[in-house]
Amino acid sequence: MKAHTTLRVVLLAYDDMNLLDLSGPLQALTTASKRHGGSAGPLYDTIVASAEGGLINTSAGLPVMTVPIATLDGMAIDTIIAAGGCKGQEFYAHPALVKWIVRQAPHARRLCSVCTGAFLLAAAGQLQGKRVATHWEWVERLRQLYPQVDIDADKIFIKDGAIWTSAGVSAGIDLTLALIEEDYGHHVAIETARQMVMFIKRSGGQSQFSVPLAAQTQEGGRFDALHTWVAAHLHENLTVERLAEQAGMTPRTFARTYASQMGRTPARMVEAMRLEAACRALEKTALPLKTIAANMGYMEEQNLRRVFQRQLGISPGQYRSRFSSHGTAGQH
Repeated sequence: MKAHTTLRVVLLAYDDMNLLDLSGPLQALTTASKRHGGSAGPLYDTIVASAEGGLINTSAGLPVMTVPIATLDGMAIDTIIAAGGCKGQEFYAHPALVKWIVRQAPHARRLCSVCTGAFLLAAAGQLQGKRVATHWEWVERLRQLYPQVDIDADKIFIKDGAIWTSAGVSAGIDLTLALIEEDYGHHVAIETARQMVMFIKRSGGQSQFSVPLAAQTQEGGRFDALHTWVAAHLHENLTVERLAEQAGMTPRTFARTYASQMGRTPARMVEAMRLEAACRALEKTALPLKTIAANMGYMEEQNLRRVFQRQLGISPGQYRSRFSSHGTAGQH
């Protein structure tokens, strides 16, 4: 890699935090530095800090050694990452960490959070009027405490200006890979993901849940078996009549009942599952787009292109170039 400036990243820790909220981003940053730093020095200088320093106890029971935030005064800090996690049902924003963030925010290039770390940034007044993500289970609580924050309950991570926030636990790695891509380009980010055996680098525009899993979180689970069946038969002609037959209902009753319970029509469900499967195929394989389209039940390649443009705002080729570990192979 060409000459570069080492970027200092401070990861904030506290008792009862989620271990992976800290270790995931830390490992991604460290892996990027080891793979691409070279003689020019590491890409990132990482510091794990807490209010008082010393050992902090994570929710997993593994202690983590930290430095006191007071020792960071006067340092040039590029990025701050607040981990999530707490004991019980209420997030405790340590007053010393809140005050430190308030002091450092005007000078840091980026403020980031993982999971319920968004509560810490919000307590420091950094999320007002911002669009943010957090763990799906904590969305309503964050809305109640900070009504001026625009929370997207679906996204893996969101960038709003200098504020980067992510959903729960493993989403912190997705966010960190996006930070690495912004800092050092797509090649460094995707190679970091591959080194960590994360062959799929998910985009922030993706949902916290896969389509089948999101469907199964609905109450009742009446259509769980149908969703599993659909996922295995995407290449077939999935008409309402065919779906109704599989569900053991008349077409009219099925269409009405499904829309009422699931909040979308059967056709929208099938399209969402096909799109998700096509994204996975573009990320994980070098299959030509024509083959992927056929495997997902699209009669023509152009139909798949239209769905990508309508739903994601980009072409399948652009999606593959951004998120595939197979480069540009198979786009013709």
